[in-house]
Amino acid sequence: MAIQPEESGLQRLDLNLLPLFAALMRHRSVTRAGQSLFLSQPATSAALARLRLAFRDELFLRNGRVLEPTARAEALMAELEPVLAAINRAVAGATPFDPATDVRLFRVGWSDDVAIAGMGLVERVRRRAPACRLVLRNLDWTTAPAMLESGEVGTAVAYLDSDLPANVRRRVLRRGPFRVLRDAGSPGPVDLDAYCARPHVLVTAHGDLQGFADDRLEALGRSRRVVVGVPSFGLLDRVVRGTDLLCTTSEMLTGVLTADGALAADPLPFATPESTIHMAWRSALEHDPAEAWLRRQIVEVMAGRHADGAGDAPAPAA
Repeated sequence: MAIQPEESGLQRLDLNLLPLFAALMRHRSVTRAGQSLFLSQPATSAALARLRLAFRDELFLRNGRVLEPTARAEALMAELEPVLAAINRAVAGATPFDPATDVRLFRVGWSDDVAIAGMGLVERVRRRAPACRLVLRNLDWTTAPAMLESGEVGTAVAYLDSDLPANVRRRVLRRGPFRVLRDAGSPGPVDLDAYCARPHVLVTAHGDLQGFADDRLEALGRSRRVVVGVPSFGLLDRVVRGTDLLCTTSEMLTGVLTADGALAADPLPFATPESTIHMAWRSALEHDPAEAWLRRQIVEVMAGRHADGAGDAPAPAA
């Protein structure tokens, strides 16, 4: 069959270069673009040279440590982005997935409180998809949008009270009240006076000692004393155990931390919005059978459902 004029350009272009071009547009870095596609820096640089030759344009100009796209690159991306998304959907729909034999690589990002409650995902994937690999990345509501948009993760699970990229879908996984975590041997349940009088520990990624509870208390004309800041929810068990410290956490997390009986959780003694955990994923993976399977595993783990009906995660505290 004769090649049509509009197809002649495909003869001089390796279509495998297009995902790299898209990665360079996202990351503006040869190193990071290569890492996202599991390519070495020399291989990525060589591919960029081939792209420049194929399109007869520099495509990216160095500005310090950042690659700035040329006008030609911006125009190409506007044309190619919907095409690449359509190809992804078409290939995903045609690619079967058998968890018993498949060798996919899954990339999931989650906040560290979700990691504690959802660690059953690791055992579940290993049991049900033994040849697949699972990479877990730490993220929060501030970093999730960029990590999803860049493809660093395919799925994110966290509190996501922020604008997400247009190419990202989202659903609520869990909602529940906040609770007051304390040592089981300390006085309880904690009422408002005790909440304000006792010292608090706050999980703070940036080192500040002001949380949403402080704003709520201020509206009531009350205050509390935050005396310890820690960078991770995973440290709470050791920090709170055997002390008079309190910590305000989600019901999801206290359900796990109180499972052995050493810690206890009381209702928060003032009104706040519920804690909401979302799952978000790139729309290009919406119809990928493997990613859809993974999302089902995440939903079931976060809901506390196990293959045999038992919970993958401990039930929330009463």
